[in-house]
Amino acid sequence: MKQIKVLKGTKDILPQDVETWQFVEDCANKVFSSFGAKEIRTPIIEATELFARGVGNTTDIVNKEMYTFEKSDRSITLRPENTAGVVRSYIENGMSRLSAPVKLWYHGPMFRYERPQAGRQRQFHQVGVEMFGIDKPTADAEVILMAENFLKSVGLTDLSVEINSLGCPKCRLEYKEKLKNVIRPYLDKLCDDCQERFEKNPLRLLDCKVESCQAIYAKPEIQEVINSDFLCDDCKKHYVELKDYLNKLGIKYSENKLLVRGLDYYTRTVFEIKSNNLGAQNAVCGGGRYDGLVEQLGGEHTPAVGFAMGMERLISLLPERKQTISDGFIVSNDMTEAFKLAQELRSQGFNIEMDLANKKFTKQLEKASKSAKYALILGEDEISQNKVSVKNLETSQQQTVDRHECSKYLK
Repeated sequence: MKQIKVLKGTKDILPQDVETWQFVEDCANKVFSSFGAKEIRTPIIEATELFARGVGNTTDIVNKEMYTFEKSDRSITLRPENTAGVVRSYIENGMSRLSAPVKLWYHGPMFRYERPQAGRQRQFHQVGVEMFGIDKPTADAEVILMAENFLKSVGLTDLSVEINSLGCPKCRLEYKEKLKNVIRPYLDKLCDDCQERFEKNPLRLLDCKVESCQAIYAKPEIQEVINSDFLCDDCKKHYVELKDYLNKLGIKYSENKLLVRGLDYYTRTVFEIKSNNLGAQNAVCGGGRYDGLVEQLGGEHTPAVGFAMGMERLISLLPERKQTISDGFIVSNDMTEAFKLAQELRSQGFNIEMDLANKKFTKQLEKASKSAKYALILGEDEISQNKVSVKNLETSQQQTVDRHECSKYLK
């Protein structure tokens, strides 16, 4: 019979790797909780309309990459990102009534049908933060600080922060027209995606990774428009204050006028945190402000800012972790007594293994030496005297103790 294999673009997370994933998740919980963020878990499936309206019809995600299917005359999509789902939950569950800011964090699988490559799969995992209710640059600064603190907590140091401001819809309108006017003479030389984006969302042109397009956008007359100051007074003030906060917090950053992010909902601040160990696709964190998204999805006007990180990319940068071993391994040919001792110690919080195959003592000791800190030996003499011989498998020291005192040695 033909072997069934894992689907292209998906991977098993094997037991020897799970501890690293749990470490990253634990760091996220610890760091984000220290900022007052609460974990939220939204469904993996949502109404397709949520992403069409929230992520945007001009994005590659909606146009090319979503896993969508029909069920009972309803279009359903596996979530390709989680900001839209968190916003939907924020509105639906009346979180606007909570005291601002409302800080939420999440982690879990996302799905996009795209070409698998290093650090990117069709089922991938993200960890992220969304903050609602504060329109001041203090919120932007705190979100960037949260992201940096988290990355440091998992052990990443070779990082760089890039920021930009996309302005608000009003001040961005004139900039879009100037950009289109200067790029129009080269329109027939752009890639198909850029030609489609030209009318729908010209800012996305700057996000193109095709080398021939990048060469066109590097032309002096186009760069002059890209680097022009188009921000209105309010947006400019917001951006200046954000940079001032970042400077005072000691967060090193650079400004990147080409940074626009790949989603339609961003306004004002956008940012990326990059690693120099990932090659061309080197962003490990991306985010920004999306002040219009809550209203766009049916809620009241609510300022918001957040970020997301790909967990596969994060984990690819971490050193291999030493596997955790059990506290004790029970060596005995009396399975009933072995079960009893194991249950006694497990109830006290210890990780205890035993040989369910009931092999010879020498085989059990050999297995214990590979998987535990202590061998807990229950021979006939120990059982009759209600004792346990405890052997330190690192030092080979062994002593016999009363059974009820066994836990003291494991500690």
